[in-house]
Amino acid sequence: MAKAKENKPKTQIADNRRARFNYAIEDNLEAGIQLVGTEVKSLREGKANIAEAYVSVEGNEAWLINANIPIYAPASQFNHSPTRPRKLLLKRREINALLGETQRKGRTVVPLKLYFNKEGRAKILIGVGAGKQNYDKRQTQKNRDWQKQKARLMREKG
Repeated sequence: MAKAKENKPKTQIADNRRARFNYAIEDNLEAGIQLVGTEVKSLREGKANIAEAYVSVEGNEAWLINANIPIYAPASQFNHSPTRPRKLLLKRREINALLGETQRKGRTVVPLKLYFNKEGRAKILIGVGAGKQNYDKRQTQKNRDWQKQKARLMREKG
């Protein structure tokens, strides 16, 4: 008899909180990442930073640029470079769609979340969006402050 798979929840490693503030995200896409062994071990420790990262489509490949996965100390001489470009594993039509969005419509592709899926594979959620103007950012901040104030009032009243 086949052994049933465990339903493990997604384990989040890193989150790019500034991306949704700086960009109006219109579309999300999940991609795999081509990693080496020490990078996976470092990610399992929960150490990564994608706040300064971005996605670049060059030729027929998509690359994650400037994502910081720190070195894994026990690996000593077999370590990786922390900010090396990492290839994103996407299908050809997904890469073509990203390329079309960035070239024709002037959109930006930014990483939103880095996590392990239920099977234990490292995945990254990337978003396609347009940069927000300063007045859009101020409006977002106003809405967020109003929601906090409204929640506080509702707690006090009832």
